[in-house]
Amino acid sequence: MVAAASIVVAVATATGVLASPREGGGGDGVDPEAARSSPTVIADERPPAPNPVRPVSRHTEPSSAPSAAPRPATPFTPPDPPASGREPAEAEETPKTAGLYRHPDSRVLDWVRENPDDPRLPRIVSEIADRPAAVWFADYTPDTITERVRAVTSGGEAEGRVPVVVPYAIPDRDCGGHSLGGAPDLAAYDDWIDLFAAGLGSAEVIVVLEPDAVAQAECLTQVARDGRFASLARAGRVFKEANPRARVYFDAGHSGWHAPDVQAAWLRGAGAASPEASDGVFTNVSNFHTTADEVGYAREVLEALGGPESLGAVVDTSRNGNGPPADGAWCDPEGRALGRPPTLTTGEDRVDAYLWIKLPGESDGCLARPGTFSPEYAGELAG
Repeated sequence: MVAAASIVVAVATATGVLASPREGGGGDGVDPEAARSSPTVIADERPPAPNPVRPVSRHTEPSSAPSAAPRPATPFTPPDPPASGREPAEAEETPKTAGLYRHPDSRVLDWVRENPDDPRLPRIVSEIADRPAAVWFADYTPDTITERVRAVTSGGEAEGRVPVVVPYAIPDRDCGGHSLGGAPDLAAYDDWIDLFAAGLGSAEVIVVLEPDAVAQAECLTQVARDGRFASLARAGRVFKEANPRARVYFDAGHSGWHAPDVQAAWLRGAGAASPEASDGVFTNVSNFHTTADEVGYAREVLEALGGPESLGAVVDTSRNGNGPPADGAWCDPEGRALGRPPTLTTGEDRVDAYLWIKLPGESDGCLARPGTFSPEYAGELAG
């Protein structure tokens, strides 16, 4: 498949088993036990490409969306300085800037609580577990989605911090590939979006809208693409109407995929140039491309996109500290490292945030079941 798509581990859709050695790459199944093992965040893995222009990549989801009653947060421990050769760390949030919210219910935190004597724990806590990361909602569950979104946004509001949420239920998700699933049709999806929006609250929140939904649209017929883009544009408007402080970002793929003008044309069709629906674009979700490459690419996309100068970009820096593997490996590749810590203070023009959208340490399926937390992989990333 020519896409940056994903292996999805979702409670409602997971079937089969994937277990493969690191050397063997990924597989075609997903593990239902991985989906059931955590009722909270869904781990996203959108690996890089064996092809510099149109990579074939896959993605595993984080666990599932969070419960309405999160556990108490553990205190933050300042991280050690990054290893030499990695991308430089950004400064911590200034007092004038609201920090990002770390939801206290995730697989890495489950592992921390269950393994207090593990010698790897101090490094994993300081480098990964105490960092804020996105919360994914990939299961089509209309009856509970409002409550689960509200649990995250209200937690952020209570701490005066900004949560990052990822709606991921577009119909024909992954074009029927490894992450197939989502809402049964666009009408059902529009209703689900309305329910999602009802949980956004009134405080600041970042919405990363449907990874791959635009960049992967070439697999759709023109009619299906037009319908998807109309629903995405509607979703952006609904979110911003429900919460005017919501910041909504649209899928721009990554610097190793589509040319900026191609991606921008699709983004315009999906409403990303309209300030009534959009605050800009996101790139590099679960990929490994360097921050410098992604910043340059995002600016090119924004320039080609048009729209107001207020539109910006967010970049997933969760595991791009050493850049992409030279051989295009995507499944828990060796030699990768954490990228810049999540921050709303980038110092870069038109770059609004560096985010950890992919949850570092959750496996692509080679070191552990896809979407489950691997302390071995986390330790490698943390250095």
